[in-house]
Amino acid sequence: MVLRVDNLDTKELDKKDLTTLHPWEYLEYRGTGGRTFIEKSKGIYLYDKDGRKLIDGPGGMWNVNIGHGVDEIADAVSNQIRTMSYASPFTESTSVRAIFAERIAEYAPGDLKRVFFTSGGSAAVDSALRFVMFLNNVRGLRNKKKIIGRQDGYHGSTYLGASCSGKERDKNNFDFASDIVHHISAPNPYRKDDSVTLDEFCDAKVKELEDKILELGPENVAAFIAEPILASGGVIVPPKGYHKKTSEVCRKYDVIYISDEIVTAFGRLGHIFASEKYFDFTPDIIVAAKGITSGYVPCGAVLISEKLMAVLDNKERVIFSNGFTDSGHPVAMAAANASLTYMEEHNLLEHVQEVGPYFQEQLRTLEDLPIVGEVRGEGLMAAVECVGNKDKKDPLNLSYEIGSRINEHCQDLGLIVRPLFSTCVMSPSLIITKSQIDDLVGILRKGIVMATEDIKKEGLY
Repeated sequence: MVLRVDNLDTKELDKKDLTTLHPWEYLEYRGTGGRTFIEKSKGIYLYDKDGRKLIDGPGGMWNVNIGHGVDEIADAVSNQIRTMSYASPFTESTSVRAIFAERIAEYAPGDLKRVFFTSGGSAAVDSALRFVMFLNNVRGLRNKKKIIGRQDGYHGSTYLGASCSGKERDKNNFDFASDIVHHISAPNPYRKDDSVTLDEFCDAKVKELEDKILELGPENVAAFIAEPILASGGVIVPPKGYHKKTSEVCRKYDVIYISDEIVTAFGRLGHIFASEKYFDFTPDIIVAAKGITSGYVPCGAVLISEKLMAVLDNKERVIFSNGFTDSGHPVAMAAANASLTYMEEHNLLEHVQEVGPYFQEQLRTLEDLPIVGEVRGEGLMAAVECVGNKDKKDPLNLSYEIGSRINEHCQDLGLIVRPLFSTCVMSPSLIITKSQIDDLVGILRKGIVMATEDIKKEGLY
């Protein structure tokens, strides 16, 4: 039986979609339909069931780095499936995995040369955290298990990863490992007191980490996990020097620094890994996913320093009994190798370094709109935050869900936006051109204006 959807209308597809429990869905809306069905994609564009062409503003979910419909990826995946579709990662190895591991280790900062593959980003975070606890057990430090995360951070949907996340809106009706995980505030310069300089703000946030370590006891704190840029928390860019200073604090108290580069790695900031190249620090562990295969096949990775591994190497009867059926899946490795090769051969890192500043500059022109409080970001990731009062920086009441309203208008105009309540997130594919950036920003401006008119008519603004 050949599956065909071209003869189904949207209403029929809506009915079939009722069997799906969508992530991050208000359950009161389940069954109401109205979703956009994406059926084709090419370059930076998506095409819905009706053939409408849409700029993929979020680049999938921060992950379609080299763009949609790349033949080299399709060929690599197809050839791998035909040649050898699967081999157990527990008992065998594959050349395609060995090759890719060595390639990304060469790009990794410092001595982060040991690579563990997972089936995705959440599993990578969970594996990194489990590795830290495992390591401390081997070291005989069985009380050194507490983890420090940050408010507005996001680290996945596994129990421990979700516990490390600090997005309050994601915490409804779930349980979390609150006995293990603790949080400090987000280093969000937009929310700092105007009387405080940026350097003072940075130092205060660094001190907050040190104070939290001392409060919990250095002998009890195992790891600090942080995104270089807090992505789905609203693309929060910490002040310059924040990561270098926090890494020094971690080193002082024997706390392992986990850099969550699931969004920032593989070109989004113009580097394969951003920690050292962009933020001037070297973590102990990096977790990566999303852009590692450009979203073509699920995959994640944990890169671990040789310094940490030296504690474990050649230990008798010590097994790192953590792994997944799809760890280093041959098809994912084929996609990852092909994606990295495509980035190298098409000079996409250099391209991002060129167009990234233009992207940020053009988006910041939106700050002249009355509800746009701040446009922030780096490279090809940005957020447009809407506020009710620019002076007070008050976010629009979440019940307004202004981001969703903007997205609805933008989709009608040919752009998909990722709405985060009062914030709109943009992270297009790395291949985007300056003229396409102009198109994206032009549509976004119109969408914001139309949404503003809506809430004015409703007496909400």
